[in-house]
Amino acid sequence: MIGPSSSHTAGAARLGALARAVVGETPRSAHITLHGSFATTGRGHGTDRALVAGLLGYAPDDERLPEALIIARDQGIAITFAEEDLGEVHPNTARMDMTDANGREFVVQGSSLGGGDVLVTLVNDFPVEVTGELPVLVVVHQDQPGVVAAVTARLAADVINIASMQVAREKRGARALMLIETDEPLPEEIAMSIAAISGVTEVRSVPAV
Repeated sequence: MIGPSSSHTAGAARLGALARAVVGETPRSAHITLHGSFATTGRGHGTDRALVAGLLGYAPDDERLPEALIIARDQGIAITFAEEDLGEVHPNTARMDMTDANGREFVVQGSSLGGGDVLVTLVNDFPVEVTGELPVLVVVHQDQPGVVAAVTARLAADVINIASMQVAREKRGARALMLIETDEPLPEEIAMSIAAISGVTEVRSVPAV
């Protein structure tokens, strides 16, 4: 890893990389809110640079990490930072409000737990628990009968083993989210077939980070 801290630097880079994977590309802008020790000591430990390095797709041991802010600026990526109390969350927490090249908005919030381990706790408006250790299929859909069964049946038909699954909804009949961790990366054609299921509005295949 590029130091000095496994939690403030390596973990932050992994959080940025997971946020980038949720967006599906390097975001065109990111407003990053730092909480707790990320806010008070993070800049001295390179947390700001590490988060942006992850958004650029750099691994925690990438030698470009210390220059990530300059590289992002040179690529025309708008990066801003704020320090804020995000409530009852881990001290090493960051919230990333991002937009992609098409102007779509994404929110990812997560914490660095130490030793490079991370936990994403929020994707857009949905509470989640994602460690990045396994590939994750993100499925946004309408909360209606049969959608969850259709998605899992599609995975079973292609012998894709589900390691864990989380389902959340805004309210009955509204927007819902499935997060499905799989033992192996999902082939693009399977993701595309799931996107065609009635009621599914968006599918994102997030690789392990």
